[in-house]
Amino acid sequence: MPCQALDTATLARRDEIVADMRIIVPGEGVVDTENAMRPFETDALTAYRQLPLVVVLPQTTAQVARILKYCSDRNIRVVPRGSGTSLSGGALPLGDAVLLVMSRFNRILDIDYANRTVTAQPGVTNLGITNAVQHEGFYYAPDPSSQIACSIGGNVAENSGGVHCLKYGLTANNVIGVEMVLMNGEVVRLGGKHLDAEGYDLLGIMTGSEGLLGVVTEVTVRILKKPETARAVLLGFPSSEQAGQCVADIIGAGIIPGGMEMMDRPAIKAAEDFVQVGYPLDVEALLIVELDGPGAEVDHLIAEVEAIAGRNGSTTCRISTSEEERMAFWAGRKAAFPCGRPHLPRLSVHGRHDPAQGTAEGAGGHARAFGKIPAAGRQRLPCW
Repeated sequence: MPCQALDTATLARRDEIVADMRIIVPGEGVVDTENAMRPFETDALTAYRQLPLVVVLPQTTAQVARILKYCSDRNIRVVPRGSGTSLSGGALPLGDAVLLVMSRFNRILDIDYANRTVTAQPGVTNLGITNAVQHEGFYYAPDPSSQIACSIGGNVAENSGGVHCLKYGLTANNVIGVEMVLMNGEVVRLGGKHLDAEGYDLLGIMTGSEGLLGVVTEVTVRILKKPETARAVLLGFPSSEQAGQCVADIIGAGIIPGGMEMMDRPAIKAAEDFVQVGYPLDVEALLIVELDGPGAEVDHLIAEVEAIAGRNGSTTCRISTSEEERMAFWAGRKAAFPCGRPHLPRLSVHGRHDPAQGTAEGAGGHARAFGKIPAAGRQRLPCW
């Protein structure tokens, strides 16, 4: 990653900036020593590291507004940060920028079961929303692999997805309102509990903007009733192309799984070593297909998927028989990145979020292409 020249004028005023930040955010909300800032020098894209100018952890929207206005008036850069789980470098700090960490915004503000919404501060974890409503039979659908740690504000900034986005959509399809602070310190609201807002889709522009348009201080999301039945199927194939064609044929048959993910042999081996859930190790590609809905419908769809997989040469088929087994099937896929670390210490991520574009090339073709990359480098890349 090319290094951008630091603003020497900002660096020269560091002591003044730190003192002013302490006035805006008193107590322990400002971190400015080298050792204390080390945990913030990178996000999950750990190949790149840079200490920020100063780390500021506000607790109120008013503080965020004052910080952004202060920095805007003085031409100081700002990098917003959630939980730091991004693999795209979205929260990488800059040496001449204030790192605005939103982790202290960690409260759920409202749960409205009648309207099926939850309003939360941006530091609440993705899984925290589901945990808050699951006792009433509800859940929040987007489920990134880092959902136990990633923040809902970071999900909005990155438009996060997850294994169930095929059927239930990305963050953009499940966020219906935000409160945000513009870079000049102005506080605005976009959307709300109502179905659609009039005028331009500003909420859609904001979602996925990585903090470039403003800093989210409140999020309203849509929650769903848990399906009556959810079962996962493990399907092994002799080649990535056959697995990819199976994906295309499933979608072509009009079946929309709750989730559908693919792993090639190196990824299967790494995941099985890490979670030990019984993935088949004698196949070149593995599909995890989840069907959800009424029990009778799920049984019918599983039979259909089994038949389609058989026509594409599947060699193994294992169907979950309990909720624990279903979660175990997904455990390896959700841990694909950390479990790949021991095999590839300098592993980098190249994501394609199109496992079901409708063509064999869209899934199996990409796995085959990545598998050929290391021919010169003597290193096989896991693909998932």
